[in-house]
Amino acid sequence: MKKPFLTLKQAQEIVKTYPTPFHIYDERGIRENARALGAAFAWRSGFKEYFAVKATPTPGILKLLREEGCGVDCSSLTELMLAERCGFSGNEIMFSSNETPAEEFELAARLGAIINLDDLTHVDFLYKTLGRVPETVCCRFNPGGLFTVGESKEGFQVMDDPGQAKYGMTRPQLAQAFARLKELGTKRFGIHAFLASNTISNEYYPTLARLLFETAVSVAEETGCHVSFINLSGGVGVPYRPEQEANDIAVIGEGVRRAYEEILVPAGMGDVAIFTELGRFMLAPFGHLVTTAIHEKHIYKEYIGVDACAADLMRPAIYGAYHHITVLGKEDAPQDRVYDVVGSLCENSDKFAIDRPLPQIDMGDVLVIHDTGAHGFSMGYNYNGKLRSAELLLKEDGAVELMRRAETPDDYFATLMW
Repeated sequence: MKKPFLTLKQAQEIVKTYPTPFHIYDERGIRENARALGAAFAWRSGFKEYFAVKATPTPGILKLLREEGCGVDCSSLTELMLAERCGFSGNEIMFSSNETPAEEFELAARLGAIINLDDLTHVDFLYKTLGRVPETVCCRFNPGGLFTVGESKEGFQVMDDPGQAKYGMTRPQLAQAFARLKELGTKRFGIHAFLASNTISNEYYPTLARLLFETAVSVAEETGCHVSFINLSGGVGVPYRPEQEANDIAVIGEGVRRAYEEILVPAGMGDVAIFTELGRFMLAPFGHLVTTAIHEKHIYKEYIGVDACAADLMRPAIYGAYHHITVLGKEDAPQDRVYDVVGSLCENSDKFAIDRPLPQIDMGDVLVIHDTGAHGFSMGYNYNGKLRSAELLLKEDGAVELMRRAETPDDYFATLMW
């Protein structure tokens, strides 16, 4: 059973200052998780996690991760600006974008970020934009076809279709990009790939690593380019459902180490650094959306209306994604009721749970929606004029820090011309 990191007593104190709905993050959990990741890859000097800013673009979170030795992965102009304002610079920043405007490459270069090119044509576009190419450049690889991991009685634990993804270069294009970059002055090269999302499998990263390590060896032999790092990107997932078993990052790190020793070291490439680009794994379990039951409705189904809505967490509405719900103070009560837990948007998809067994919910009960620390607040929006909620940090000492205030109507109207 999933357990919230927030108690009813804590929530009751918090709402006296910060009314629901709000997102809250667990500082202790975030720090411990970042340290566990670092320990899992401590076997390779130069290891660095580049946190995916898009998952949680919150200055308080980014600064916390920087204290734990993490860099950031940015994918837009404003994410680069956010990274700079949070103190990141140089090779602490990875810039991975696609269909990239020139001004974004210009800012990335000014900051000294490692630029990760998505397409062969971007090589000359980058050269034309900057009048040069950086000495270190990464290229994104797309092997095409289907990518599968972990065959079992039920089929494959992970199956994705890179061939249908808009990202990355083919294997021949990767070699062409390296050769052209080398001709233009690049000296250090990286390879990146993202082939599956939210994998609950300790085999995903090691399998991806083998593919990328083998690719690195062959491309280096073909082009004479020095591959200085390999970015395993993201894709290591979290167990949204209580019956799912969490990934073991220590086992994952050891699997990557074995692949490294078997493929790169014999090829004379034992100096290649390993990078990761995790978002969901780093933050999702350490964030809650906290909301209050304000209405109940009894028609063809039993509904509980809360003061949060899909504008605060859109994953259930657009993906049908499961997020576990705990009614604070009723953690041990029988789950003998079945509810749809819904928000107030004028859309029938605005449902956090459908036919969910829960304890009896009374008006005023405080509900925790789990695993919202990544792709939660960041995907919020203002449909129906809804205002985005506050973001809070539950400090290690139990204090609560406001990291982002809730929007006001003045914020909503600020960009309008009358």
